[in-house]
Amino acid sequence: MRPGFRWDSADAYLFDIDGTLLNSRDAVHYFAFQHAMRQVLGIEASIEGVPVHGNTDIGILRAVLHRAGMDDAAINSHMPQIVEQMTAEVRRNREQLNPELCPSILELIAHLQAHGKLLGAASGNLETVGWLKLEKAGIRPMFSFGSFSFPRESRADIFQHGIAMARERLGRQASVTVIGDTPADIQAARAVGAPVIALATGTFSFSDLMACGPDGCFACGADLLQLATGLSPKSRP
Repeated sequence: MRPGFRWDSADAYLFDIDGTLLNSRDAVHYFAFQHAMRQVLGIEASIEGVPVHGNTDIGILRAVLHRAGMDDAAINSHMPQIVEQMTAEVRRNREQLNPELCPSILELIAHLQAHGKLLGAASGNLETVGWLKLEKAGIRPMFSFGSFSFPRESRADIFQHGIAMARERLGRQASVTVIGDTPADIQAARAVGAPVIALATGTFSFSDLMACGPDGCFACGADLLQLATGLSPKSRP
């Protein structure tokens, strides 16, 4: 942890969803991309080969459609319909969603909530998709607000919007910390001037995340809770 950084001193916390709060053990979200592009554009396109970890749903769609030969003007004109189809498809298949909470994350968010912290989701998921994942995981009520992809496309814009939402509730001087699991989360938090904690509970290793210089880097939420009780966190390479 960066010298002088107190991980639990913020007024509000923005949590990424995939890889930070939970990992999806289903393909509902994955197939919704293909379904939407087929329904709206009549094309068969896969997200295979497009970076998804740390990306946003809109960023993923744009990369796939660029690969299919579409320009930005055409993509932008169809994006609202694609988003509508994606969210409708995930709603239709919501019972098949199978999110698995990341290690100790329930205890971590319960600890923050018990200490009066405001919790928000800040995710590259489309809003409906993100909330349905949290609902199915049983933690939706613990989050007071959320900032998601569309109309925002970059993670920095999503985090900036989330910070603004937190400060609307707590006041302009409220401090907000981001918690994520990818280099992209760290870079986006840096871009908006927010402290950032990285958890190695997604696809990136502890050393991968440390190399990006977060304010704090931990194997999982249990290490943060150990700090809160005055114990030294475990060191994991």
